[in-house]
Amino acid sequence: MTDKMVDVTIHIDETVAGEEREGIQDKLRSLDGVMAAASHEHTPHLMLVEYNPDLIDSRKILDTVTDTGVHAELIGM
Repeated sequence: MTDKMVDVTIHIDETVAGEEREGIQDKLRSLDGVMAAASHEHTPHLMLVEYNPDLIDSRKILDTVTDTGVHAELIGM
């Protein structure tokens, strides 16, 4: 059986320092169904999250980010 994998891009409105972004990414990676979460110094407002939609949905991922106190939204493709 192969795990499904999709990704979503999250835009964080505030300027968030690298250490705080790492903390958000760690919270996301701890969620059941999230396989990866990453951001880069040259695009600090964007975070890419890979996940299995059978185990978690994008709303839960966004809620986890905003629960850290930042304002954010999903970017649709």
